[in-house]
Amino acid sequence: MTYRQRPDSHGSPGRRGLAPPSREVARRRQLAVVVVAVVGLVAVLAVGASLLVGSGDPADTAGDTDTGGEVAATETTAPAAPEDPLQVPVPPEEGQLVNPASSGHMWSEEVPGLLTFRGNPTRTYYGRGDVPTEPKVDWFYPQDGGMCSSSSAKGVTKTWCGMGWTGQPAVFERDGRTWVVFGAYDGAVHFMDGDTGEEILPPFETGDIIKGSVTVDPDGYPIVYSGSRDNYFRALAIDRPGQAVELWKLSADAVSPTLWNNDWDGSALVLDDYLLEGGENSQFHMVKLNRAYGDDGLVTVDPKLVFNTPSWDQQVITDLAGNRSKEMSVEGSVAVSGNTVYFANSGGLVSGWDLGPLVEGSGDPTRTLRFWNGDDTDASIVIDADGFLYVSAEYERGNSRAAEVGQLMKLDPTKPDDPIVWSYDDQVAATAGFWGTAALYEDVVINSTNGGKLLALDRATGEERWSIDLAGPTWQSPVIVDDTLIYGDCNGVLRGYDVSDTTTAPPELWEVRLGGCIEATPAVWNGRIYVGTRAGRIFAMSDEGTLESPTADVAVGAGE
Repeated sequence: MTYRQRPDSHGSPGRRGLAPPSREVARRRQLAVVVVAVVGLVAVLAVGASLLVGSGDPADTAGDTDTGGEVAATETTAPAAPEDPLQVPVPPEEGQLVNPASSGHMWSEEVPGLLTFRGNPTRTYYGRGDVPTEPKVDWFYPQDGGMCSSSSAKGVTKTWCGMGWTGQPAVFERDGRTWVVFGAYDGAVHFMDGDTGEEILPPFETGDIIKGSVTVDPDGYPIVYSGSRDNYFRALAIDRPGQAVELWKLSADAVSPTLWNNDWDGSALVLDDYLLEGGENSQFHMVKLNRAYGDDGLVTVDPKLVFNTPSWDQQVITDLAGNRSKEMSVEGSVAVSGNTVYFANSGGLVSGWDLGPLVEGSGDPTRTLRFWNGDDTDASIVIDADGFLYVSAEYERGNSRAAEVGQLMKLDPTKPDDPIVWSYDDQVAATAGFWGTAALYEDVVINSTNGGKLLALDRATGEERWSIDLAGPTWQSPVIVDDTLIYGDCNGVLRGYDVSDTTTAPPELWEVRLGGCIEATPAVWNGRIYVGTRAGRIFAMSDEGTLESPTADVAVGAGE
């Protein structure tokens, strides 16, 4: 284990031009400008009146002023300023796709919510509280049976149920409702009311299971993006009456060369009208969406694939020396800071590409980082506000490179020839390491090993602060909101821990027995926790819940 002095933060130059907002977002912005102007004028008049009459408290006079029905109505519906600064989005600066300072923050000003796997482009936003203190089940879906279907991979057909790795629901506000949108092992994208558990739209059926997390358009366009094992990554419109409608789909066979298969596990990002997505076809894809609205007021897209690149090269195939050397899928979700996109593949190759030249129209993307960690890296890369990368890898091949560099590492991409700041080893079994994506909280990094060791490492040194043993395999990605770590195990128990003191093992606050292995990542939003399990259902939990899980005693193991 080594320690190096932290360098200054960094970013890449480029150009940014936001896509036009939705008509509803534009209307709200115009109304907000009018309201601010009217309220400001009223305040000025009120203060002036108080000075004329010699009032000692201008605020009292302003409070007594009749501001008119329109302004009063707007003020009653305006959202209160959040106490947590992480709930305030940090917009990109000129020339950036993503502001590095946005790490940890909610992504979008236009669409409040948890819009993609781990919430934002740096994969570091976990949701909005309050976190329930004594959660019970509010609702579950479906009421009867489970979200199940048969699927084949590697020549083996089996039944898959519920939601698994990564499977985090998207939760967002739209048209006065809280939407919960997710893909599941029944092969469908579901659109639920977060308060009631009712279907807002019927499920959109694909041709195979959905393993990853959907992405909701962050610029206000009514579009949901999702991949499926049926070979396609799709853009779905949610502004049509009574159903979600496919606007476009990208085939895993649309690019070449490819290695591995046709699944889409990663959760896409949409930045400056570009869609960024890695596939199990082993390629990274960059698509110009050309989002707009038709004459009928409905959303449209006219996508063009503008860049793709293999996630592998001949060198990594040679280095793997026949040890699963053709497994090169990108199963994690791409992450972006500045103008650089980062992703890893199942051959253990970590890549960084500067997209700035393409975005600004001056050239093609250029590779800025190539780092091989030796083994399957399905977890998403996490990026802090200083631009450091946190990479979680599995330990399955047992080669010397994986033994050398470890399974959870902090990388400095500004030093591509020697990027390791520190690393943590988990080589306790033939199958070890990390499937879950690391979480950043205060001065620690939190993740859980395949064997069930939930742990926190010092962010500066990589030294272990504390650990808790759980029932493995534990593939869920940790979530921390309001100083509460939420994590589930493969016995179907979801727990909350108080992590306000990062120096010692956190005390358990509560537990809820849902049943089935909990691989999927929870979503926290406005007093509720949403999570699916391998027992076939998704659950909403809150302090007002009164139900018990109908699958509490069901034992269903993990699976890829």
